[in-house]
Order: sequence, then structure tokens, then C-alpha cells
Amino acid sequence: MSNSSFPTEFLLLTFADTRELQLLHFGLFLGIYLGALLGNGLILTAIACDHRLHTPMYFFLFNLALLDLGSISTTVPKAMVNSLWDTRAISSYGCAAQILFFFISTEFYLLTIMAYDRYTAICKPLHYRTIMDGRTCVNMAAAAWGSTFLYAVLHTANTFSLPLCQGNALDQFFCEVPQILKLSCSDAYLREVRLLVLSACLAFGCFLYVVLSYVQIFRAVLRIPSQQGRHKAFSTCLPHLAVVSLFLSTATFAYLKPPSVSSSSLNLLLAVLYSVVPPAVNPLIYSMRNKELKDAVCELVTGYFQNQ
Repeated sequence: MSNSSFPTEFLLLTFADTRELQLLHFGLFLGIYLGALLGNGLILTAIACDHRLHTPMYFFLFNLALLDLGSISTTVPKAMVNSLWDTRAISSYGCAAQILFFFISTEFYLLTIMAYDRYTAICKPLHYRTIMDGRTCVNMAAAAWGSTFLYAVLHTANTFSLPLCQGNALDQFFCEVPQILKLSCSDAYLREVRLLVLSACLAFGCFLYVVLSYVQIFRAVLRIPSQQGRHKAFSTCLPHLAVVSLFLSTATFAYLKPPSVSSSSLNLLLAVLYSVVPPAVNPLIYSMRNKELKDAVCELVTGYFQNQ
């Protein structure tokens, strides 16, 4: 590689140096990945097959489960392969694919839309079916996916047009834009920084909207006279709030932590918390307190074994 060019491959950060720990990491990630595939796959199948779940809330949950499957499949399999074969390399094309298809922004948008859905259902119940009709739901989901894909294309094109002169070693176990920008030696990287700042502003706007929505939701729930009504309302809101809190807290700290507390081990831990853990635990969070979804999944699993 020349002093100022783009490498044909990158070196990812490893979780362990010894062979035993590498195999342990492979086994751990394999278990998490299979659990995420099973959990999100069951949710996707249950929502698709059960007509009782053909509502706006479950439509957006379907999109979230699909996103989680895609996100974890973008990063974890490569990390597993690298641990199994004791290598750190990823091709520049593979790196570009990870940046292009790791739709972290879509998660922000979908969680915000789901907050709006819960706000409308609880605070404006008489107008809910009118506001959240089928076309509106499809348009909102399409806007989230489409804008994120366009944004990812811009990120990838900008990042991979930069000359790099600081080597090819990334301080992360998968490819992400901020880590590649650290290798840049051109002022042109400021274009990408502007995109990242725009991302941060949009994410902060989503966060504010989610907070304000839940303030209104909790105020409305506490005014419900019956305890059963309050319990039902909380059972549909608390899982979403837990998912939002887990994702936003880890992602925000990962990207906004002070440089003085940054280290490779901390970067790995935070990356796992916001990129690997949510797709794996979201199905558990949503199914534990949601009786309709839990019953649909149980019926699906029971029907499968009865047909064997």
C-alpha cells in the first residue's frame, strides 16, 4: 500500500490473543447469533402467520425483528470466522458491505415510530385507526428503510473515496465509519464528519421525541381508572421503553464517550452492547410482557411439534 491510498483489506480488532479464548469467543458468539436468529425468526413467523397480530404495533415490531436479523448477520458471522481461523483480516469489499448494511440509523427511526404508535394508541385511542391506517404504516416504514439506505450509500461512498495513510488497523471488531476516518490523511474527511454530525442531530431529535412521547403516555396511563387497563397499557409500552433505553444508552456512550476513557477493551464492550446484545434480547423483552405475542409464539411452536 502506498503512503496515501486505500487498502485492499483491513485488520479488525480481536477479542482475544490466545487460541483457547478465541474458541471461547467463537462459541459465545455462535450461541448469541443462533439465539438471535431463533428469537427474531419466531417473532417474524408469528406476526406473519397470526392474523390477530396484523396491527400497526406488530407491523413495526416485524420491521424491527427483520432489522435485528440483518444487523447481527452483518457483523457477528465475520467476527466468528476470524476467531475460528485466527485471523484479523477483512477485505475492503467486505468492510464496505458492513458499513452499507449495518442499519443502526433504522433502529433509531423505527423505535421513534413505535413510540409515536404507542402515543397515538394510548393518548388518542378514538382516532388511532384513522391516524395509523395501513398506508400510513407502510409509508413510515418505507421512509425509515429508504432514508437509512440512502444515508448508508452516502456514508460508504464518502468514506471509501478518502485516501488513507495511517495504516489499515481498525480499533473495532467490525467496520464502522468513525474508525476508518481515524486512518484518513485528507481534509476531505470533513465531508463525512458533517454527515456524522447530521446523524447525531437526527438521533438526538428522535431521542427527544421518544422522551416527550412517553411523558405524555405515562400521564395518560395514570389517568386510566381501572387497574387492568393500566396494566394492559404498561404491558405494551414497557418492553418498547426497555429496548429504547438499552439501545440509546449504549450507542450514545459508545459514540460520545470522552477520549480520556477510551480503550480497545472498552470499545469492544460497548460495540457488543449496542450491536450484538439488542438483536439477541429484543425478542425476549417483547415476548415476556406481551401476552398476545407470547401466545402466538407458543401456538406456533406447539403446532410445529404436533405436525412432526
